Amino acid sequence: MALSKQVFPGDVQDIQVPVIAQHYLVCGTEDCKKNCQFYCNSCHQPLCEQCRDEHHIIPENKNHEVVPYRQRIRKLHVEKCKDHPTKDIDMICENCQVAVCSKCLIKYHRGHTFDDLESIYSKNFTMCLDKIYNINQYYLPTSQDIKRDIKEDVLKLKAFMDKIRTSIKAEAESVKRLVEKAMSDNLEQANEMEETLLEKLQSQDKAYDEYNGFLEILVKEFQDYLSYDKVQNNPILLSLSEVLNIKPIPKSTEPVYPVFTAGQYSKNDVAKLLGTVTVPTTKPASRKIKPMNITSTQLKPTRKLKEADGDELEVNQKLSLSSTAKSVREYIVPGVDCVYHISVGKSGILWASDRGGNLVQTDLQGKQLQMIKTSGRDDGYHTVSLDGNLIFADRTNCSVHSIIHGKTITRFIKTKEWVPLSIHTSSLNGDILVGIRTFLKGKVARYNKTGKEIQSLERDNKVQELYSEYPHYITENINGDICVSDFNKQAVIVVNKIGQHRFSYTGQESKIRPFGICTDILGHILVCDINSKTVHLLDQDGQFLSLLVTSQKGIKTPRGVCVDGDNNLHVGDGDTNTVIVYKYLQ
Repeated sequence: MALSKQVFPGDVQDIQVPVIAQHYLVCGTEDCKKNCQFYCNSCHQPLCEQCRDEHHIIPENKNHEVVPYRQRIRKLHVEKCKDHPTKDIDMICENCQVAVCSKCLIKYHRGHTFDDLESIYSKNFTMCLDKIYNINQYYLPTSQDIKRDIKEDVLKLKAFMDKIRTSIKAEAESVKRLVEKAMSDNLEQANEMEETLLEKLQSQDKAYDEYNGFLEILVKEFQDYLSYDKVQNNPILLSLSEVLNIKPIPKSTEPVYPVFTAGQYSKNDVAKLLGTVTVPTTKPASRKIKPMNITSTQLKPTRKLKEADGDELEVNQKLSLSSTAKSVREYIVPGVDCVYHISVGKSGILWASDRGGNLVQTDLQGKQLQMIKTSGRDDGYHTVSLDGNLIFADRTNCSVHSIIHGKTITRFIKTKEWVPLSIHTSSLNGDILVGIRTFLKGKVARYNKTGKEIQSLERDNKVQELYSEYPHYITENINGDICVSDFNKQAVIVVNKIGQHRFSYTGQESKIRPFGICTDILGHILVCDINSKTVHLLDQDGQFLSLLVTSQKGIKTPRGVCVDGDNNLHVGDGDTNTVIVYKYLQ
């Protein structure tokens, strides 16, 4: 049996990325192209189910250990012993903690305890992959979340301190107004005092003017007496005492000037008037770090379900894949020509759209509840928020709108020169993921609930463009992975929460042309392929599992997919307005 040159998850090439799933795993048997599900630990060969059975039939393989692929033992690189060049190093001495060959074991390590080097290598290799996986899935995203919280705290702090500065200025203005009023009162009082004193001085001045006039008249009279030429009847001779009587100088007082007493105050007194800024003595609370619930790449995820009263109930998933997808019902969506995209709402409410921009709200029986006209085309351009509101992209105005309570249309995201194609609401935190395009370029932008852009995904860690100019369907997996159907790249491109490229799925036996995409409660990825007219089912790491829906199972041209709250798969037909519902989990 010849081994193919396919690279499998867990080989040395995978060390930089915890889980690699380029395309799908193929059986290692020569000329067999089937999906690999098993692995022979003895001869290190991937096997499909049929080749596994045939492998056991061969007598020399009777005692070979064949296990599910995930439980395989990694093949140890062959290395010759330096002391014994004909022997492979295949054991490890636990006493000396060195790798040895069988001859070293006998010659230098007699009586020591040994273990199989390949088993140790495989165990530690898996442990390293788990650590890398945990770093990428928990530690890095959590650290990035905390960094984002810190940046938000910086903005909040600036806004808070701006309010304090405004309060300080307002307080100062208030004190300033009081000072100006007190100053005005003091000036008015000083003016009144000045006016009173001036009146008194002016009164005294007037009295002296009158007195001076009296003296001038008296002088003139005396001069007349002196020049009198007749002795008879001369007043100076008859009544000199009366003539010489001069009134005394009027009395006056000096003004008593007002005294200004300066205010007694200090900087602290003024500070008390203005208020002070202090740092509270309260000990700052530690930031909450969410607990890690990922311990191994082999574990199935859990998902938090919200009950009607808002409490969260964490449920361990006990569902598993059925052997086949079973059609349980179908319904017609009135008002559309075909069904290119389906969004799940609360209480069994769906939104479905066609390539002509018709967007219809319907119940699970296909009864039309509402219809609007949009600029959407054959893209996944609408989603339902965690509050049950419809959010849809507007190609014409490069924006994203929300319909609140089924009535008011509000624009809350402007994508500027980027045209929005696809959109999805995160069930983990309510963020809005939008696939957008501009001339010959595409990217994914993440917005918070208020419409602020908080993340832009355009290039991988090798600075290569992640997407073409047509990322036309988008969804999010339960581990935070962002999954995008890129029509022009003919691939499903998956990055983790912080934007690191995890894998790209490009098909099984031939290239796919991906359309509608969604994920389920177990982390499966379901994507429509218009080339094969099927729905591909992948696991969380991008490994192909099966063709879940084919033309023989009802839908001739699957375009839109979604999984409802009861874990039923809704598949929309690209040629008619029919939706068929399948049960594929049990």
